[in-house]
Amino acid sequence: MSTHSSPLRHLGPNWYATVMGTAIVASAGAALPVHRTGLRGAYEVVWALAALLLLTLLAARAAHWARHPDQARRHLADPAVAPFYGCLAMALLAVGGATLSVGTGVIGARAAVATDAVLWTAGTVVGLAAAAAVPYLMVTRHRIAPGDASPVWLLAVVPPMVSAALGPALVPHLPAGQWQQAMLLGCYALFGISLLATLLILPLVFARLLHHGPLPLALTPALFLVLGPLGQSTTAVGNLADAAPDAVAAPAAQAMAGFALLYGVPVLGFAMLWLVLAAAMVVRAFRHGMGFAMTWWAFTFPVGTCVTGAAALARRTGLDAFTWLAVGLYVLLVAAWAVAGARTLAGLVSGKLLAAPRPAAPVLASTRARTT
Repeated sequence: MSTHSSPLRHLGPNWYATVMGTAIVASAGAALPVHRTGLRGAYEVVWALAALLLLTLLAARAAHWARHPDQARRHLADPAVAPFYGCLAMALLAVGGATLSVGTGVIGARAAVATDAVLWTAGTVVGLAAAAAVPYLMVTRHRIAPGDASPVWLLAVVPPMVSAALGPALVPHLPAGQWQQAMLLGCYALFGISLLATLLILPLVFARLLHHGPLPLALTPALFLVLGPLGQSTTAVGNLADAAPDAVAAPAAQAMAGFALLYGVPVLGFAMLWLVLAAAMVVRAFRHGMGFAMTWWAFTFPVGTCVTGAAALARRTGLDAFTWLAVGLYVLLVAAWAVAGARTLAGLVSGKLLAAPRPAAPVLASTRARTT
């Protein structure tokens, strides 16, 4: 088989979204403020599946870089594909977080902490690299037209927010004093990096919608990506506030608890508004003939972050409204994951998802349509 006909040639970094979407099903389920007997075992199965997917994709993507470096460089040169390198960081982080929250009962607490520490560190380093490198490439190498702004751009800058949300779980396992304080405040710094970068991108995305109309059909599900930084930041401030009492003095911990509430409630409220808008645009796209694409995985991880955000607010306020919101969003998450997973598996079996671009379409355009 020639290298040009190899399925690995067309395996882009967007495939890490399958890992993210699977891992969040396990960790969001474990975070729900209501618990049902028997579901823990289901969460553990989904976590194990996410870990297996991560290992498989890491090996496949390494082979892609080794055997098809020209295609890998082409992905980096494409502004529609390069942001997906942030998915690698988030896949590492998501599996690490799920290992600690779900996998402890399977592999033991010590192994779970060690695994999460390694994956959190690797994911944070990769995420910071993506958050710096992709915008640099967009400014210096990519050619971006006024109508090219896309929610996909968020994928490059959201990983530090995922680190900020999952890092607090490691705080109790660090030595008391400087180590715990550094971890806690470092996660706040990661929160700020991602939040401010997100605030730069969101106006561009909304302006593109206003001035150039709806996104192309295959890209429409990417509107759900906006939920990612919103839900994840709500989760982050909640988790940071939970970890604060053991790491910093009481006045600072109380301020962090207040910030978690004053920030989380309005941001999650805006997330629900965006969810309605994005869902309406997806319904419109279905009516215009939108078929399955890998962008359907945007229905999973971003919604999962809203589940964990609502769950964090439910823990902090005790309001049943947040509990039911978290449960309702989790039902939506599981349904979206099941559909996206089944359609992806069918696409792999048929060979369509990893097929070479049609001769009539330019390689870059075809890759962009399938990847984004």
